[in-house]
Amino acid sequence: MKYIEEFQNPELARRLLDDIHTTATRPWALMEVCGGQTHSIIRHGIDQLLPEQVELIHGPGCPVCVTPLEVIDKALEIASRPGVIFCSFGDMLRVPGSGRDLFQVKSEGADVRVVYSPLDALRIAQQNPDRDVVFFGIGFETTAPPNAMTVYQARKLKIRNFSMLVSHVLVPPAIEAIMTSPDCRVQAFLAAGHVCSVMGISEYPPLADRFKVPIVVTGFEPLDILEGVRRAVRQLERGEHTVENAYPRAVRPEGNPAAQTMLQDVFEVTDRAWRGIGVIPHSGWKLSDRYRDYDAEHRFAVGAITTQEPAACRSGEVLQGLLKPHQCEAFGTTCTPRNPLGATMVSSEGACAAYYLYRRLGTPTSSTTAPRETTPVA
Repeated sequence: MKYIEEFQNPELARRLLDDIHTTATRPWALMEVCGGQTHSIIRHGIDQLLPEQVELIHGPGCPVCVTPLEVIDKALEIASRPGVIFCSFGDMLRVPGSGRDLFQVKSEGADVRVVYSPLDALRIAQQNPDRDVVFFGIGFETTAPPNAMTVYQARKLKIRNFSMLVSHVLVPPAIEAIMTSPDCRVQAFLAAGHVCSVMGISEYPPLADRFKVPIVVTGFEPLDILEGVRRAVRQLERGEHTVENAYPRAVRPEGNPAAQTMLQDVFEVTDRAWRGIGVIPHSGWKLSDRYRDYDAEHRFAVGAITTQEPAACRSGEVLQGLLKPHQCEAFGTTCTPRNPLGATMVSSEGACAAYYLYRRLGTPTSSTTAPRETTPVA
């Protein structure tokens, strides 16, 4: 498959690793923003092949993981209402709310359905005019355009029995929140390529200048990540802090203007709570006043629901890069994929799930020289 096998080439990976080992002379801490990058790093053992001076910190870029507990509880409340068909992507069904999840609500008789596109939920609304159909719209900038298009289409087609529970979050404010934390150790970022394919890279130079950190837009295959690390380490060693696009096959500097126009029409920026982190100002989207009739939170009057994170779950520290999953006392014992305490153990992009799936149950190892007997590819 084009752009998959080519970016898992062991010999090219070895060359990149040799370059990184030669370049790194001091300790550097890099954060990969996206959970998809985290899974690729752990799956291919990239962090274990890097020199010991280079540490990869796992960031908050898992959309399921950062969806706040109160939004999950709002989803559970709406899904439990008579006459509601609640539609969601499958990865949200096992995310724990306050005592239960959408699977349990479904088992209790609620009509909860897995869909593969928000437009699937819109078609269900057309087929069931006597039912209220709600789509659970979460994610970063990557998944926002199809959600915006679906609400736009619902309004255009005058489909009145459709609404969306929105919990969209934005990457640049999260980077700012991380960098202004007193416990921050991050010295460079690997930015999420799919987010930049939508939004472009114009929001990142001010962050790089303000915090003096390199930001490298990176893809998700092993060579993508290694090239991102190589560029970030080179900048750090030289004392530079610029934005580089290491994912040009998918990311244009301007992003996707058509998608951005749709987003500006349907959404407006709002303060947003991040699970385990708290409220980050101007870090999310909500439906604009023009589309208020399609806002499920408004339609079902669940805006007043508030919750408190369970004390036993330390996913907030994991999402901020302050804790590796295996350093949590509950990891692999009272918290497992079958019985998760938090979303980071459930999501297909969650750091805790990655560590559990790929058996990272102890402290990761690294070496000062690139080992020749292994390669960071599957």
